[in-house]
Amino acid sequence: MQIRERSTARNKLAFSVILTSSILVGELVGGYLANSLALLSDAGHVFIDILALLLSWFALRQTEKPASHKMTFGYHRIGILAALVNSVSLVGISGVIFYEAYGRLREPQPVRSGLMLSVAVIGFIANIIVVLILRREQRENLNIRSAFLHVMGDALSSLGVIGGGAIIYFSGWFWVDPAISVVIGVVIVFNSLQVMREALSIFLEASPAHLDMEQMVQAMMGVPGVKDVHDLHVWTIAPRIHALSCHVLVDDLSVSQGANIVGRLNELLSSRYGIGHSTVQLECVGCDPNSLYCSLTPSTEDVHPHVVADH
Repeated sequence: MQIRERSTARNKLAFSVILTSSILVGELVGGYLANSLALLSDAGHVFIDILALLLSWFALRQTEKPASHKMTFGYHRIGILAALVNSVSLVGISGVIFYEAYGRLREPQPVRSGLMLSVAVIGFIANIIVVLILRREQRENLNIRSAFLHVMGDALSSLGVIGGGAIIYFSGWFWVDPAISVVIGVVIVFNSLQVMREALSIFLEASPAHLDMEQMVQAMMGVPGVKDVHDLHVWTIAPRIHALSCHVLVDDLSVSQGANIVGRLNELLSSRYGIGHSTVQLECVGCDPNSLYCSLTPSTEDVHPHVVADH
């Protein structure tokens, strides 16, 4: 995301926090007065929504910090960490919902369905507003997407509470209230696991999911002057920020000829595969032909900062 886009996203997140906080107050009061577990469960989810939005806002601020001698890749992964924390918190709140729903399914309690229905409608409208506000930014930023999924899950929760309130109002089936809470919990877990899987993949430095590695290597081998590619590493620093390093076998060429090959490789990787940060090392001595993906081994010696003693 560009600087202007990040600023816009921050402002949208801040407005979303204010709007979502008003939902929390309404659902806490309404859930208590209506004795609705579904509404109180939704309020708990809304509280996590607020934390998720605040965390996303903070992470977005951090990613704007420039790279430094201690953080040479910058602070992009703070946003990924925020997404991981958000997804784990969603699983936790779902566990609480399941536990409370189990108790109420065994012993259904009366619910003031009219009040439950009214509060849920207001909450649903507010959630839809937040979803519409963040819909564009979430496509490009995993951190914002995790907060977006929080709010989307809450919108679905509110929709479920509306349906439950209507059923209880017309039928008097109080068990519907905790049953809807279970459905809300399942939706929350499903969404959170998707974000968690993507965040963990980035932390584990897995190859970008959209890449066909064999096809990419064949394309690199098709660049004039390239005889072989080995010691290849491709990973994701943050969503839409991919990096690559590799060794390329060439003939014994002049520096300018080698620079031309590297330039063509960088252009290929950037334009066709979306890899904007590539480090290519040219070699003219062959390696093991089966060493496309080399194993990393730790250094045999510990490296310590040089210390100058005072005399």
